[in-house]
Amino acid sequence: QFIKLKYALCQLERGYLGIEVHQTPPALIRRPGDKVQLVCTHNQTDYRVMFWYQQPPGQTDMKLIGYLSYTDVKMEKPYEQQFNIIGDLSRNDAKNVSLIFQLTAAEDTLCSFTEAHFGAGTKLTVLEPNRTISLPKVRVLEPAQNECQNSMDKKNKKTLVCMAFGFYPDHVSMSWQMSGETITDGVATDSAALWDGNHYRITSRLRVSLRHWITPSRNFSCTISFFNGTATVNTTKWLESIEGLFSWKYLRITHTAKLSYAAFIAKSSIFGAFVVLLVWRLQVRPVSYCAFCMSCVSVPLHPYESVLPVGSGLK
Repeated sequence: QFIKLKYALCQLERGYLGIEVHQTPPALIRRPGDKVQLVCTHNQTDYRVMFWYQQPPGQTDMKLIGYLSYTDVKMEKPYEQQFNIIGDLSRNDAKNVSLIFQLTAAEDTLCSFTEAHFGAGTKLTVLEPNRTISLPKVRVLEPAQNECQNSMDKKNKKTLVCMAFGFYPDHVSMSWQMSGETITDGVATDSAALWDGNHYRITSRLRVSLRHWITPSRNFSCTISFFNGTATVNTTKWLESIEGLFSWKYLRITHTAKLSYAAFIAKSSIFGAFVVLLVWRLQVRPVSYCAFCMSCVSVPLHPYESVLPVGSGLK
């Protein structure tokens, strides 16, 4: 039910030259029974043939719908009744060819003016009956607290997750920004939106170094671009910067660790001083006791008195 986007540069017999093929519109949302007109243009005036292809959903191969040579139209049999090609490639001016068809089912279409050169393609979605277009809801998840706790490892990474869900149809793309600049390194986005039975959902992950995650001047955002049938609506969700909640948590943890370490050092110093004082007192106290005893027994006596044991009966 989707148009695959495709673009390539051509190689001419006269040398290497990049030819841009423009196909409009880039995206369409229609209902069964609607008439669709796709336009393919290029400015190579001496190219007289233009091909149109269909690319089925989930496939890489393309099916030829038909082609225009000068003013002659040739359609493949499966497409003769439903499709028509209109244009004139015989003039020496810019080329403009339209593919017109009526929707009976979802179609995927690409244009080409040779079998090697493709326009950007049109992503066409045919809405299911009684379904309305639903904008995506977006949520960004912070890295897990226990992810890469070893700060000594230079390969430490933090994973940010962006989820878009609840949207229909699946005309959606996702991008990441770091401090306002779009980044692609470390980004892994689902190849296609997943259908959950009622709506689509898609997830993108961004892995950044721990150093970038804790740098105060950096912040991260995820942008969802959704085509609603008439315009592309962008929705951006931010992870709070280092001054915000997540960095504050990290700084609080590190600050607590520093205080705990300082308290441990202080307690160890006090205990060490206590041990040194105790050892010193054990070494000094016996000498002090003996000096006190000597002073007691060296008290001078009266010349007529003698020291006798009490109760000895001697005078």
